[in-house]
Amino acid sequence: MQETPLPSSELPPIPSKRYFTIGEVSDLCGVKSHVLRYWEQEFPSLNPMKRRGNRRYYQREDVLLIRQIRSLLYDEGYTINGARQKILGVESLETTAAPTDLSSFIAEIVMQLEDTLTTLKA
Repeated sequence: MQETPLPSSELPPIPSKRYFTIGEVSDLCGVKSHVLRYWEQEFPSLNPMKRRGNRRYYQREDVLLIRQIRSLLYDEGYTINGARQKILGVESLETTAAPTDLSSFIAEIVMQLEDTLTTLKA
């Protein structure tokens, strides 16, 4: 029996952490670990950091990219090739981001810095 994936709108919020394990990303994005490893081969921009024993550590940007890939494949019906082209097209447009995108990006950076400061004070 095939498991029906959660709609993208029902995915849990992404915690404010610097790194996530493959298991955490699997839970956050509603896809299994083997799917994430496969997507790493298919989407060159998805390249988590690897440490001891080839353990993967994903950053927030990776989680957002995985959610975007998931949405393209599961919600919008794209093929792997179509999703890859869409992602590559979006990445080339990121350099000409609108000011609202830039302000939300800066707000995100400020939030991460505040979290780091709180951690350092503790």
